[in-house]
Amino acid sequence: MATKRKPANKTLKIILDSNALFVPLQLKIDILEELKKLLNANFEPILLSPIKHELEKLAAEASPQTCRNAAYALKLAEKCKLVETNEKEHVFPDEIILKVAHDWNCPVFTNDRHLRKKLRDINVPVIYVRQKSRLEIDGRL
Repeated sequence: MATKRKPANKTLKIILDSNALFVPLQLKIDILEELKKLLNANFEPILLSPIKHELEKLAAEASPQTCRNAAYALKLAEKCKLVETNEKEHVFPDEIILKVAHDWNCPVFTNDRHLRKKLRDINVPVIYVRQKSRLEIDGRL
């Protein structure tokens, strides 16, 4: 008698936009813990290299408050898998997120309203903060 094998648990990749890394400071939400609850699945937070560069630039050149916040976001980003992209420097980080999310068919965590709309227009699921207290998914995983 043949037994059915369970499919292996696939790890879901979640691309994080820079503003997602500011959520813990702004709204006191542990985003990694909340993602775990929301997804109820194995996931891997992904940080694209242009997003990391954007945070590093903020940490070095912005106002003192933004510098502190960016430094904290970079510390949180260490818990993410860094993925190098070979995009040109003049390409906006949002464009790179759109391309990678579409190519990988994986959700993006962002609170940027314009980016959320662009992602939904290409059928990419979006995770965002709802009512300043919880995470929600727009789209199908």
